[in-house]
Amino acid sequence: MLDRTLKQSVLELSTMFPVIMVTGPRQVGKSTLLEACAQDQGTHGVKRNYVTLDDYSARDLAVNDPALFLQQWPAPVIIDEIQYAPGLLSAIKVEVDRHKQPGMYWLTGSQKFALMKGVTESLAGRVGLLDLLGLSQAELTGRANVCKPFVPNEAMSLNSTTPKDRSSTLEAVYNRIWLGAFPQLNQFGPGARDTFYRSYIQTYIERDVQHILRVTDHITFSRFLSAVAANTGQLLNLASLARDIGVDNKTIKSWLSILETSGLIYLLQPYFSNLNKRVVKAPKLYFLDTGLAAYLTRWPDAASLQAGSLSGAILETWVVSEIIKSYWHNGKEAPLFYYRDSDMREVDLLIESGDTLYPVEIKRTATPTRHACRQFPVIETLGKRLGHGAVICLIESPLKLSTSVTAISALSL
Repeated sequence: MLDRTLKQSVLELSTMFPVIMVTGPRQVGKSTLLEACAQDQGTHGVKRNYVTLDDYSARDLAVNDPALFLQQWPAPVIIDEIQYAPGLLSAIKVEVDRHKQPGMYWLTGSQKFALMKGVTESLAGRVGLLDLLGLSQAELTGRANVCKPFVPNEAMSLNSTTPKDRSSTLEAVYNRIWLGAFPQLNQFGPGARDTFYRSYIQTYIERDVQHILRVTDHITFSRFLSAVAANTGQLLNLASLARDIGVDNKTIKSWLSILETSGLIYLLQPYFSNLNKRVVKAPKLYFLDTGLAAYLTRWPDAASLQAGSLSGAILETWVVSEIIKSYWHNGKEAPLFYYRDSDMREVDLLIESGDTLYPVEIKRTATPTRHACRQFPVIETLGKRLGHGAVICLIESPLKLSTSVTAISALSL
């Protein structure tokens, strides 16, 4: 197993909270992560039980007799896929309040939609919440333990490094984009890609979407998934999606909510203040695994994706997802926004820290110029301080574009 950045947060929060919950899409390594953390604890004499509610007999007991379930699998314990028995959360609260010990229950869930109401009602103040996505670049390249939340700064030119084993930055980036970030797929390699994603989509629709939304028209929902993937990196347009799929806006909104709470998509909100009321208010839509997006939009290989119509949008999607991972996998919220106004001034990404906004542009070029960061000064109209900026692109080595902007390789994230 590759080291995961989130491991340190799990172990730290487990000394503070009686319950830890790790949420994220299926197959991103949630249970594997917690088992690795349990092995670390085992070296210090702590033996932790494990049970998954994918097991129907365990699920039946958890649903119908939660107290007996917790007797059969006593704390400390890992309970996998707890969304199948949300009533178990009330029984966990009773045990937590009785024993008042940190690290009693480690939970995983693939559906925040089914979980968060129960968590807020039963475990408020008792649970540490963490989000896990697929493998980050830092994790794939052995930098999991030194990965920090991404913030542009003047030291980037000193800290940024790109892997040496590559034929070109362009080829390496699109190979990773096309394959995606699921741990199992990265273990098996490109030859298993189509089989993996075909099975993943079928399992996701049949086990999660149908279970929660009672969606019966699988063909229409599959077309919806492909349409969302084709719109990655674009402004969200509910009416356009509804028209393309042949359903109403309410249905599209409901289905998007499920994709978001499943961890499959991310809606990047615009940054605006009362100082400027001419900004675009619609969120931008990003598919959080680019390999799944490329599969859904039928790109047969990395070369065709690199040369195709989705090339720029999928690169932006991949960079945004990597930056999101740098925060979530460190147990932090991602303070990310974008900016666009009616005068067509646009900044791909804004990272907020205190009274400062750090601007980021994402470009499909190996020869960035100052023109790429020409819109950064618009931040000064938002009532915030302009921080150091970054142009993330296909350059091989960091390059100072100005005293306040650095161009860095996408592979150095």
